[in-house]
Amino acid sequence: MVFALLQSVPTLPGVCVAMEPQPDRADVAYGPHERHLLDFWRAAGTGPRPLVVIIHGGGWIKGDKGLKRPPLAPFLDRGISVAAINYRLAPEHPLPAPVHDAARAIQFLRWKGEALGIDPDRIGLTGTSAGACTSMWLLLHDDLADPTAADPVLRTSTRVRAAAVSVGQTSIDPDVIESWLGPAVLEHPMIFSAVGESSMAEVRAVADRHRAIYEEFSPINHVDGDDPPLFMACSAEMDLPARSSGHGIHHPLHGVKLKERSDAVGHECHLLVPGWSESKRYADGTEFLIDKLNRSE
Repeated sequence: MVFALLQSVPTLPGVCVAMEPQPDRADVAYGPHERHLLDFWRAAGTGPRPLVVIIHGGGWIKGDKGLKRPPLAPFLDRGISVAAINYRLAPEHPLPAPVHDAARAIQFLRWKGEALGIDPDRIGLTGTSAGACTSMWLLLHDDLADPTAADPVLRTSTRVRAAAVSVGQTSIDPDVIESWLGPAVLEHPMIFSAVGESSMAEVRAVADRHRAIYEEFSPINHVDGDDPPLFMACSAEMDLPARSSGHGIHHPLHGVKLKERSDAVGHECHLLVPGWSESKRYADGTEFLIDKLNRSE
């Protein structure tokens, strides 16, 4: 995909390095922790602009808002502002911290919407891997706004209009994903670090302690027919059982299972698995988000 807003910065004679546009606001604090930071790019246009929020991947144990971002230009060129967020990381900060931090970032951006020129009714999410899992959870979960909270940010809605994600986990429940994918998936540190443990052996030793968290933060458990639309892009590696922890944690079956659940309840869900499944309306998640966020209703 072409970056329309790149700048060419000369380095050596005859050599240029392409750079993305710098954020209009960098390292904005959306909460009290040192990782409660976001960058914001404001799109040109008349009136409040739609917004895409990028949630980085890394298994909830690593990653940064400045790394491995999707191209910004396709959104900015179409009048859609962009924000990229950091959040607290496991295992030091286990669930719900990483996901609830992302929720707070959405609340903060909506709360600051007038100052930032954001249309609060046209916010979308995107992310890869754990960022995809978080995006799907927020998309499918009931509103987290607390009308009784003293903090005005927490009184603000977490609901969004759409999400487009890549190689995301639709369940993190060890029993569920092992039944889908085989035992290799449980070797991935995302699964045990998410609940503050250092191995699956530790998880199994205190299984009852973590069961409710695994169930709660598995997006597939929150699908209903009233949820906003979702676009999922997956790899083509459909072979089973999973060959490795990395193959398992990003396996296309995650998407297949959620698509089945969505279809059963009448939820709009588009699944792209090369050679296996495609959307009849959208070539990719960027096209999907641009369409959903640039609609007036």
